[in-house]
Amino acid sequence: MPTLFPTAIAGSLPKPAWLAETEKLWPRWKLEGDELLQAKLDATRLWIQAQEDAGLDVIGDGEQSRQHFVHGFLEQVEGIDFANKVEMGIRNDRYKAMVPQVVAPLRLKGRVHEAEARFLRAHTTRRVKFTLPGPMTIVDTVADRFYGDRVAMAMAFAELLNQEALALEADGVDIVQFDEPAFNVYMAEAADWGVKALERAAQGLRCTTAVHICYGYGIKANVDWKTTLGEEWRQYEQIFPALAASRIDQVSLECIHSKVPAELMALLKGKDVMVGVIDVASDTVETPEEVADTIGRALQFVPRERLVPCTNCGLAPMKRAVAEAKLRALAEGAALARARAAA
Repeated sequence: MPTLFPTAIAGSLPKPAWLAETEKLWPRWKLEGDELLQAKLDATRLWIQAQEDAGLDVIGDGEQSRQHFVHGFLEQVEGIDFANKVEMGIRNDRYKAMVPQVVAPLRLKGRVHEAEARFLRAHTTRRVKFTLPGPMTIVDTVADRFYGDRVAMAMAFAELLNQEALALEADGVDIVQFDEPAFNVYMAEAADWGVKALERAAQGLRCTTAVHICYGYGIKANVDWKTTLGEEWRQYEQIFPALAASRIDQVSLECIHSKVPAELMALLKGKDVMVGVIDVASDTVETPEEVADTIGRALQFVPRERLVPCTNCGLAPMKRAVAEAKLRALAEGAALARARAAA
């Protein structure tokens, strides 16, 4: 019988200090060559064990082999110039970043995440999830010097993502998740061509498909942006109907300590809803009661068999000890919610 309220992380986890800089979104590696490759897998093993020890039901690789959730994919794509990065505004100029340039037709150099996906599958018997950046978010994180059209470039990236996603499924991945924080910024475009590009990326997959849409990592630029959004954050209202009509199975959203009206979850009828019950913008560790209470509020709008307690976003920039404690809170809070549901 399936577990009620199966727990999962959104994607990223902090990198150990011996692997990369800590508490940074774009950390520099501390090793090179074969030593770096081995260290990435060692860090992946560490976080697989930490998730299992915490009691999570769905295990991820913590994105330990990627410097950044978007660029980790782009590094294996031909037609992108990493040698001549340019500064560009990201997420509608919310913050600036040095980004690579698309300068030629896009093609995969080969497999992107084969080593870490197979390592993940080999080191846990639980269900595994692997994350990829969504096409719209990639388009918003590179400088276009070739296509001259955001939609055309998004569809080109979607085709490459689909190739890797199908291969990940063959590697034994149970859930392929596409991360689309850009959906909360370009809402009209997301409902129009963003979801179409997302479905192209997921085309032909028989495993569970998911999309993660949040208000960003707990970095200052995102925290400051949230203060401008008013007393109610209704961005999801514009994109959820299009996702409800899509072929994507699961939708991950931000919930705890946000100003998202809980009733917006009802717009995802027919979908599994990964409800963010762990705040990634605060070092304060949630109590199991707080997590269970957040699940309880979501249950007013999400059927119990479709609710998946999750983190609001990735935990990459957090302190490692805080992240570990939050994983335990996630599992303990879900267990408490199960007990309440059974009472």
